[in-house]
Amino acid sequence: MTSYSPTSLEFTVRRREPELIAPAKPTPHEFKYLSDIDDQEGLRFQLPHLQIYRNEPTMIGQDPVTVIRKAIAEALVFYYPLAGRLSERPGRKLVVDCTGEGILFIEADANVRLEQFGDALYPPFPCLDELLYNVPGSSGILGCPLLLIQVTRLMCGGFIFAIRLNHTMCDAVGQTRFVSAVVEIARGARAPSVPPVWERELLSSRDPPRVTFLHREYDDVPDTKGTLLPRDDMVHRSFFFGPTEVAALRKHLPSQLRTCTKFELLTACIWRCRTIAIQPDPEEDVRVMCIVNARAKFNQPLPVGYYGNVFAYTAAVTSAEKLCKYPLEYALELVKKAKGDVTEEYMRSVADLMVLKGRPKFTCVRAYVVSDLTRIGFSELDFGWGKPVYAAPAEAGVAIFHIPFKNHKGEVGILVPIWLPELAMERLVKEIESMIKEPRMDRIENTSTTPLKSAM
Repeated sequence: MTSYSPTSLEFTVRRREPELIAPAKPTPHEFKYLSDIDDQEGLRFQLPHLQIYRNEPTMIGQDPVTVIRKAIAEALVFYYPLAGRLSERPGRKLVVDCTGEGILFIEADANVRLEQFGDALYPPFPCLDELLYNVPGSSGILGCPLLLIQVTRLMCGGFIFAIRLNHTMCDAVGQTRFVSAVVEIARGARAPSVPPVWERELLSSRDPPRVTFLHREYDDVPDTKGTLLPRDDMVHRSFFFGPTEVAALRKHLPSQLRTCTKFELLTACIWRCRTIAIQPDPEEDVRVMCIVNARAKFNQPLPVGYYGNVFAYTAAVTSAEKLCKYPLEYALELVKKAKGDVTEEYMRSVADLMVLKGRPKFTCVRAYVVSDLTRIGFSELDFGWGKPVYAAPAEAGVAIFHIPFKNHKGEVGILVPIWLPELAMERLVKEIESMIKEPRMDRIENTSTTPLKSAM
């Protein structure tokens, strides 16, 4: 298994003053309510994302900053709510005032070449605060620009497109819709090929609201034993799982479960190994929360151009003792069930819960939150300089992402960035390495989900 540590590369970024890019044409001044999925507490944050591009000889004479700045202004004509500002109404209801003020944009230059990054095109990125500058006063949820974009030219002719999104406005699919519109216009289109659709009322609560699921993801879990991970003494590592590693992990499963998806397999494996590494008390509950895109779960599909949040934090809960002692298939079955719970009724129930419970945040206590970005389409976003060599979140955080990745050997696999306290990270590396190196075929084929005799 390959794991990557942060690089020590340092460089300087020279930025121009931030500017506001407004829609290129007049747009409607109106108020648009977010859905009851959008405005939950757990989405009221800014989500950073990077796309890194090589030099493209056929684009000599073209300035990516100029091209992208102009395309953003034209794309905002179609996505004009993104140029507005959020306010809050009674019941903590969020609404967009479509003022047309615009999004924040920063033009920058870095004294570094892409090849100096070497193999370090993975989170956490060196000098991230320079590549995506936090403009003072811009990071709030209410009354602030809803997007911040920085385009940084590199000395080699490549560039880095960095975007920070107010998550209440879009999920990963919705963000891709908007950036795809910018990409298409940058390449000569007059309008997005997929027209944007607002229609957030499609995911509003019912009247009267009624909660029909337990929704363990929103449990109010007291952190009585300090098990929320500290933010000091944290280290980042990115783990690469290629075909060899995935095949080795599948050997830990009985034959009837080896057809599970890579997302299910890696989620179960890392959840189990991570729990062993952080050493919670055996009797404490731990949970895995899979971020499930629910667009395909509706009986009447949502419009293709819908760019709001359409996902659930569906949870499976067990004790730390069971998760650590039972074989991998136990964790896998919990992951599969959690994913399978998401239906249209589940989403309706979440929206109703938000209204009835004051838009609570999902619990972070002893929770492993994971999202699959391998099919979102970030890696296809070509402004004219070719496809990005990296396109995914800029850093690890509360949620863990599965990112499509090609390593230095040319192997295509999945990258999983994780941050943990230093000692826990050391234990995590050993646990994952042992899973990959020592599949216990003699035991797995005849086991059931009963505790192993060895201690945790």
